[in-house]
Amino acid sequence: MSVNAIGTQSAPWYAGLTAKHWRVLWGSYLGWIFDGYEAFALIVALPAALRTLLRPDQAPSAAIYGGIAIGITLLGWGIGGLAGGVLADYFGRKRMMMLSVFFYALLTGLTALSTSLAMLIAMRFLTGLAIGAEWSTGVALVAESWPDRARPKGLGLLQSGFGAGSFLAAAVWFALSLTEPLGDQTWRLLFVVGALPGFCVFYLMRALEESTRWAEAVREKRWEAVEGERSQKNGKRPFTLSTLFQSKEARRRVWLALLMSLATTTGWWAVSTWTPVYAEELARAQGLAPGIWGPRIALIYTAGGVIAYMSSGFVADWLGRRKYLLWTFLASLVISWLTYLWRGSLPAFAVIAFLNGIITLGLNYSWMAIYPVELFTATVRSTAASVIFNGARLIAWIFPIIAGTLVTDFGGITNAAIILSSIYVIGLVVPFFLPETAGKPLPH
Repeated sequence: MSVNAIGTQSAPWYAGLTAKHWRVLWGSYLGWIFDGYEAFALIVALPAALRTLLRPDQAPSAAIYGGIAIGITLLGWGIGGLAGGVLADYFGRKRMMMLSVFFYALLTGLTALSTSLAMLIAMRFLTGLAIGAEWSTGVALVAESWPDRARPKGLGLLQSGFGAGSFLAAAVWFALSLTEPLGDQTWRLLFVVGALPGFCVFYLMRALEESTRWAEAVREKRWEAVEGERSQKNGKRPFTLSTLFQSKEARRRVWLALLMSLATTTGWWAVSTWTPVYAEELARAQGLAPGIWGPRIALIYTAGGVIAYMSSGFVADWLGRRKYLLWTFLASLVISWLTYLWRGSLPAFAVIAFLNGIITLGLNYSWMAIYPVELFTATVRSTAASVIFNGARLIAWIFPIIAGTLVTDFGGITNAAIILSSIYVIGLVVPFFLPETAGKPLPH
């Protein structure tokens, strides 16, 4: 081994990163922070919003209406994400990210003006359309801009923006729930704060640079979906979704990764998001004051997620992609059962919620930023990542509604959560059928 090679391997992971690399990460991170804020703001504010928007005869079915609001958001997220991912492969990562940030900020602010449940759900759908387009563009941009050795760490840090945004939403809601400046209408202020990322557009316009890997691949007409395949370099560019599903190997990778994404997405939206509500149930059963433990547990849960997101790239490189996936899905199944079977003290439940956040919010979401970009080439990378990440939402959107129905039918959260969390078993099988990509260069 040469002296240069030895020096490269012994250097820290961040050696060689320039101001340009950090600008790309920070610009993408800003957008993803408010995606996380928007998603978790809906979770924590929804019970209060439903109390003001539902008629008295609708109140007994609040869990079902809440599931519908979450499910419709996911549906919009899935549709917008698929469209945005494809457009980013045609028109560039930077342009799509800017449009996404601007429109979801605008629509989040308009959510605060909802005068009925129907309007709230409609605004959630439209906001979901805008949110969905941001993730795949940011992930592709960072993956293609950062050097291979630092890439998993950078993507883990990028993904931590979702946890940071969730934590921010939980913190804002905790402060608002203590002061209630607008009384029972205070939930509207949470969405007003969510409009602030519109100002990030001006930063993104100046700070972000387009992906040179993507631009070179398009210029050289490299249309293959998986590295090593042959493609026709002359003539009109094929549709990116067609390219993905016409290739046998790319198609296999997409479907397998999509199965794991479905398990992650369903597990979080239909199971983990009930954690603050379950904390309130425990508080009432123990004769404690209502309205305090839910926001508190939400804050603790999201804090665990932030820590896990920031460390996920290091863990994925240490264990390798396959072991990371297997251990994460197993841990998600175990912690979900422990969470919703708990009947003991709330301080102990806070510890469980913190671990739950580390696993189901942090580690079990981070793989979708780190792994799929390593499976596909530059001209279809954003499309593939979007199909995997957002395509799951086109299926998973129905599960929050199912969860709300099960909670109503079973008279509580526990049985519904135990049943739906079994979907994590998918992640104990699928990784064996996907390639190990740890330590390998990003496909061109």
